[in-house]
Amino acid sequence: MKKIFLLVLCGLTSAAIYAGGYRVSLQGQRSLAMGHTGVAMVNNAELAFFNPAGLVYLENKINVAVGASAVFSNVIWQNEEFGQMAETDSPVGTPFYAYFSYRANDWLTLGLSAYTPYGSSVEWPDDWAGSHLVNNIDLQAIYIQPLASVKISEKLSIGGGPIYVNGSVNFNRNLNRTLTDVEGNRANVTVDASGVSAWGWSLGGMYSPTENLRFGVNYRSEIIMEAEGGDADFQNIPNSPRTPFVDTQFDAALPLPAELTVGASYQFDKWTVAVDYNRNYWDVYNSLDIDFANTTIPDSENLRNYKNASIYRFGLQYLANETFTLRAGYYFDESPVQSGYFAPETPRNDSNNFTGGLSININDRFAIDASFLYSRFNEIDETYDHYTEGEGEQEVEVPFGGTFKSSAFVPGLGLTIKI
Repeated sequence: MKKIFLLVLCGLTSAAIYAGGYRVSLQGQRSLAMGHTGVAMVNNAELAFFNPAGLVYLENKINVAVGASAVFSNVIWQNEEFGQMAETDSPVGTPFYAYFSYRANDWLTLGLSAYTPYGSSVEWPDDWAGSHLVNNIDLQAIYIQPLASVKISEKLSIGGGPIYVNGSVNFNRNLNRTLTDVEGNRANVTVDASGVSAWGWSLGGMYSPTENLRFGVNYRSEIIMEAEGGDADFQNIPNSPRTPFVDTQFDAALPLPAELTVGASYQFDKWTVAVDYNRNYWDVYNSLDIDFANTTIPDSENLRNYKNASIYRFGLQYLANETFTLRAGYYFDESPVQSGYFAPETPRNDSNNFTGGLSININDRFAIDASFLYSRFNEIDETYDHYTEGEGEQEVEVPFGGTFKSSAFVPGLGLTIKI
């Protein structure tokens, strides 16, 4: 039983960084089109996420950026040794963002942001070979952050603010590889936790030594998600003293890693070049401790041993004319998952990500922003080695593995407003 909740909560924790089992960065159409660079760009209100220190340099008194994307994802699993194959049939994810800034005076700009850094779903076919690990998982979260951006000089600024997170998770898996009720229906459990909330903060800085060159840095703190009173619903349980599964609740503390982004941008003629480096401090995620309300289920401490991971981002912008601005980019995203911990609720590996897009300037106040992202994850032959069946001396590890192929295509639209 403790393995069931371990995998559920691991999925919740991973989802703070990975949408639907893969890394998708969708916090702004203009930034995404440039390889998701933005920590050193002064472009529009997307700075509220990428580096709030830059908000004070926006020319207009009021700046708004809103948008949404459609995530089309696909994962194929195959085990050639046993002739098995399965493919996800996940619904389209629709993450969104909304950023607002207001220039109070020449040296102070205030802002507010709301965005969904994850929220997609993963659905595997019924009774596939890995159904004892996961059938489906649905994760949602909204980040809300008030902001302040302060101009220390014409070349230097700082900005940041507190972050409030509210999220939920719904997860289903079979109890093991063989257990059924008298009618042959697979025994399974659905775990649901809603209203999971926590606080964090971010702080950024921006420095412009020349008119054309900018440097930026932004730090987002570790956030501890406190899942309290989550519900577990058991279905198709055999009527036997050997299977005393009853509905229960659980508590758990889940760390979301801190991240640091540094970068630079340089503008010449009609071109702008941007480079960002992002570091996610996943080594804080060493284990997961779970406290069950039902005392017949032992509390659990489980190692995960994730490693720190980096993202390398590159972007280009070209001002074609007064109406059109063109963008393109690329980023390489490392996976924090170590060998032997490749669980199918977050089936991802290192990925190459290609982006592009444009802005159509309707007039001086309104612009339509469009972007696309194609993520291609490296094919990987891996296992999850930490699922066990049996008790005491009868307990044995049952590795689950195969070849995973993953990809995602993400078009998006946004609107920039300047007043």
